[in-house]
Amino acid sequence: MFFKYKALKNNKIVEGKIESHSTTDVVNYLRTNDFFPINIAPIEDHSTLNNLFVKVGFNDIVDFTRQLAIMLNAGLTLIDCFDILKKQTTNFALLKMIKDIDKDIRGGQTLSSALLKYKGSFSNLYIALVRSGEASGKLSEILLKLADNLEKQREFKGKIKGALIYPAIVVIGMVVVMFIMVTFVVPKLLVLYQDFNVELPMSTKILMFVSDFCVRFWPVIVVSVFVGVNALKAYIKTKQGKLQYDRMLFKLPVLGNIIKISSLVDATRTLSILISSGVSILDGLQIIMETSDNMVYQIAFQNIYKQVEKGLSLGKAMANEKVFPPILIQMTTVGEQTGHLDDTLGRLSKYFEMESEIATKTMTTLIEPLILVFLGLGVGFLVTSVITPIYNLTSSFK
Repeated sequence: MFFKYKALKNNKIVEGKIESHSTTDVVNYLRTNDFFPINIAPIEDHSTLNNLFVKVGFNDIVDFTRQLAIMLNAGLTLIDCFDILKKQTTNFALLKMIKDIDKDIRGGQTLSSALLKYKGSFSNLYIALVRSGEASGKLSEILLKLADNLEKQREFKGKIKGALIYPAIVVIGMVVVMFIMVTFVVPKLLVLYQDFNVELPMSTKILMFVSDFCVRFWPVIVVSVFVGVNALKAYIKTKQGKLQYDRMLFKLPVLGNIIKISSLVDATRTLSILISSGVSILDGLQIIMETSDNMVYQIAFQNIYKQVEKGLSLGKAMANEKVFPPILIQMTTVGEQTGHLDDTLGRLSKYFEMESEIATKTMTTLIEPLILVFLGLGVGFLVTSVITPIYNLTSSFK
């Protein structure tokens, strides 16, 4: 069970949680680590409730990998590592997974075999690298590489999301405000014009039509949007739908280029780590096919796999696919000729990452003024449609 403790260390109050069998064990643990216990209280077990809402996320896997790699590199055994992980993990879903993996390892299974039960959390790349590390006896080194890779992925995705979150919030807020204005605010203003015999401008008539439609059918609009979004999500989950969706994304101005480069960052970095860890090119291509999120690149790597399997070099096989940029094809060919393909692909991933960051900054720089222009046009249309009839009314009174 878990205990919540408050202790004193170096004249500072420290609070935390720990898993243990009894209060005495917690006190002994704290005193052994130079803590002076002040208060210790058991935490009620809400694991069943928490498992419904708490899941093992990508950040949990990144932290788990880094901690495991550091402990193995320090000379601890897998059993000792998992004993420590069980004590310091507070995420109930992650704790359950760690306990299950630990149980399998104590039962004689390898770490890679134990991870297979949680393929939803551990990718094929992750499991393949762990298996390679077990076979070569370099599990700690490969886990360190894997932890570095996962942290780079987290950092890269964080930069992309951080750059896009502001435009997304502004657009969503703008749409919501426009809908509220047209549905609830504007009708109260436009109802005044119905009692006066005055010619309304076209912009006002359009606004009245849109407003009347939204007032009468706003529940239908909301339901239609909800159903449409879910239907689109369901279609995208199909193979054909995902392929069409990814192709459409590639054709988008600016954003399509960012998506392409981001996919190449993951592919080149992954293949670099796999080759440097002793995985064959064919096995590496197979893993990339299974882990790639983009159907366009999945199909491209499937074609490359078939060509490399028949004896063609990786660079020449890439040249037969139109989705890869010339620099990737040329550098891959050079890497194969020099025997440093893993290092070349690693450098390419860094290059594509920088290109992606530059493209993202360019996109956000372009989006912000476009949003302001669109917002200004929308506000101008509303103001013109509402104020022009008032001006016509005052003119008719004169």
